[in-house]
Amino acid sequence: MTHHLDADVLIVGSGLMGAAVARRLRGEQPDARILMVDGGPVIGTLPGQHLHDVPEEDIWQRYNQRVSSGIQGFYTGTAPTSDVGSSLVGVEPGMYHLSSIGQEAQEMPAAAVAWNVGGMGVHWTAATPTPWGEEVPQFLAGSQWDADLESASELLHVTEEPFPPAGPGEATLEVLHRIFDGVSAPGRTARHMPMAVQFDQDGVRRRTGPNTIFPPIGDGRLDPHFSLLAGTQAVRLLHGGGEVRGVEVREVATGALQELRAAVTIVCADAIRTPQLLFASQIRPTALGRYLNEHAFLTGRVLTDLDRLGFELADLIPMADDEFMSEHLWVPHSGPEQPFHLQIGNQVHIDEDRRPLAYSVGLGFYVPTEIQPDNRLEFSEEHVDAAGMPRISVRFSYSDDDLRLIQRAREMQQVTAEALGPFDPGTESALLPAGSSLHFTGTVRMGQTDDGASVCDPDGRVWGFDNLYVAGNGVLPTALACNSTLTGMVTAVRAARAVSRQLGSVAHREGSEAVALS
Repeated sequence: MTHHLDADVLIVGSGLMGAAVARRLRGEQPDARILMVDGGPVIGTLPGQHLHDVPEEDIWQRYNQRVSSGIQGFYTGTAPTSDVGSSLVGVEPGMYHLSSIGQEAQEMPAAAVAWNVGGMGVHWTAATPTPWGEEVPQFLAGSQWDADLESASELLHVTEEPFPPAGPGEATLEVLHRIFDGVSAPGRTARHMPMAVQFDQDGVRRRTGPNTIFPPIGDGRLDPHFSLLAGTQAVRLLHGGGEVRGVEVREVATGALQELRAAVTIVCADAIRTPQLLFASQIRPTALGRYLNEHAFLTGRVLTDLDRLGFELADLIPMADDEFMSEHLWVPHSGPEQPFHLQIGNQVHIDEDRRPLAYSVGLGFYVPTEIQPDNRLEFSEEHVDAAGMPRISVRFSYSDDDLRLIQRAREMQQVTAEALGPFDPGTESALLPAGSSLHFTGTVRMGQTDDGASVCDPDGRVWGFDNLYVAGNGVLPTALACNSTLTGMVTAVRAARAVSRQLGSVAHREGSEAVALS
């Protein structure tokens, strides 16, 4: 590598995807200099630590109060986050609705992003269902896809059965089998939800965060060739002639600008801010920001009839103090006959003496929506957001087919709920506002050819550039019914492999040139 570079690889974004790229690169390129930048501050004392497992009691309490609903979009609270004003300087780290940081997001009002080291990777539920059918890009399907998906699972430390079977959960599964087995594809039956967790020596489920995937994010002393610059916002990619030379960054606290040079740059800044950075850098392929997709989110909760399920209050075991559910179940989608992804979080309700009072089943239906090019992010040439980047206007609506499928989901949710206990859809079910799942895809989507309908190739290399890559959920070109993280992680695996090959070829070329000169 040439000596004047600040890094061999510069990664924009310190979330799960950026961590995975760093981890894979380190395994294949032990001496590569990796520089990671993130505009947000660190939450607590451990950069990239999942908030379920932070050592600070006050931070832990705030996080667990927010996630107790089991609805990811409520991590920001049920009301819009307060307007941060014209600047993010001094803003408390955490999740913020797009509208609160200066974006126009009335058509996707619950959309939010993380302003902290670790990105959404320190907040997420850790659910990792496997993509299937049309969720898998057909031009990737095959043995390589299977291998990449397995690598993604290993990076996330996926556990297939994180909540061991218990009587009430098994009774709930029996009900789900009766309702869905007849319309489910082979092997797509109701089951326990896989999650990115590991059990520690005390049996506590530790969620995978960025510093789990790549420990030097949490402790830079572990890797002398890695650096994390927190509070350092990428504002412009430096490029010319189809090559990115590096990134202009702004120190958030002072506003000071600096140029960082690298042989290869990879942007993993989520499905909202990755296309925003490309636009700010005058990299504007036709598909940039377009094809924004998110499944609709129909939530509900039923207080079960214990007699109907065949158990008594005495059979209920209170949830662990650090958990907001007693079981986490999943009914996979199975195509047209059963198009819904069911994410089911059950809860044991207790009194102040921890005596069981009731058992409820959460029935979240994720409803796939059509991919529409006009569902998009628009970027302003004139106005900026609180981060000083081009202001975003979100354009999003459901098609007529989407609305019909949402109605089917309502009907199916009622059938399922009434098999478990009394249920009033008017008070115990809700179609959450668009953006609530936080599972955004498509805004820097991959494609087989540079035909105007994609931003990058199947390895995440941005069309027209030799050394610029993107990775993350925004790269996914398909409509997902399932949670997006595991599928999105495949894009990080693929991009890291491509970057590693590129670094190897550069090192080989420079070595050959040195030999020739000698």
